[in-house]
Amino acid sequence: MSIDRSSIAAAAARIAPYVRHTPIFRLVAGDLGLRFPVTLKLELLQHAGSFKPRGAFNRILRAREAGELPAAGVIAASGGNHGAAVACAAQALGLKAEIFVPQHTPESKRKRIEGYGARLVRGGEAYVDALAASRARQAETGAMEVHAFDHPDVLSGQGTTAMEFEADAPDLTHILIATGGGGLIGGMAAWLAGRVSVVSVEPEGCPGLHNALAAGRPVESPVGGIAADALGAKQVGALMFPIAQANVSAAVLVTDAAIVAAQKILWDRMRLVAEPGGATALAALLSGAWVPPEGARVGVLVCGSNTDPALVVS
Repeated sequence: MSIDRSSIAAAAARIAPYVRHTPIFRLVAGDLGLRFPVTLKLELLQHAGSFKPRGAFNRILRAREAGELPAAGVIAASGGNHGAAVACAAQALGLKAEIFVPQHTPESKRKRIEGYGARLVRGGEAYVDALAASRARQAETGAMEVHAFDHPDVLSGQGTTAMEFEADAPDLTHILIATGGGGLIGGMAAWLAGRVSVVSVEPEGCPGLHNALAAGRPVESPVGGIAADALGAKQVGALMFPIAQANVSAAVLVTDAAIVAAQKILWDRMRLVAEPGGATALAALLSGAWVPPEGARVGVLVCGSNTDPALVVS
């Protein structure tokens, strides 16, 4: 199955009854201390607190259409947000769900997963460990895997974020997107496909796409830092990589301090609580890690809110 505008439009129609069309927020120059206006898409207001339900619902609904959903339900590995999304989708569709997370997944995300009625299993130091454990369990139960980023239906579902953003803000010339395993930026770049410049933003501790683009192929990269639970894939997905090569115009890195500063300004200026991964794209603008060209009309995806508010509000 190809990941393109046709598959993304089909995903949008499929998932429309189950996901929110999240709003945009147009900020004038100075609202965030910048000399230019910025348009935010508030995907942190999505069900389960991040963009992830788009891909989860599309993967599960398409399998249901094809008669491929097993009685054992669905299974997934996640740093937190994808697990919450799969659990949310499973609850909405009346399915069993098992979610495997690494030890470092924050309590706020673990509680959200369990709150949707999924069975939560903790183990391993990183996402790759949780993935291995989930696949061993899948072999026992026959449940359907809903991969966090490396599946065409997941990528097409995430691409609906760009479809909405472009429809609501057709004037934008550049969109900044936080990157982990690459499902979000891969899907969004497939939709925007050269009409809008796509800028990838990653924490310095999780440089997966940055390193892959430099190497010309997905490579194993470090995983660490404040946003590792959301953006800590050791290697970007094979399916998204050629899309990124063709359609991502820049891949920049930001410090943990810049991410924290972006979280603080979202709260101070807009009363929005974003998790570190959710504020990472904005951090590139606020810190100067990415400087827009003259005349650019810039959009930023604020993609997640699953954190303890006490860590942000002060």
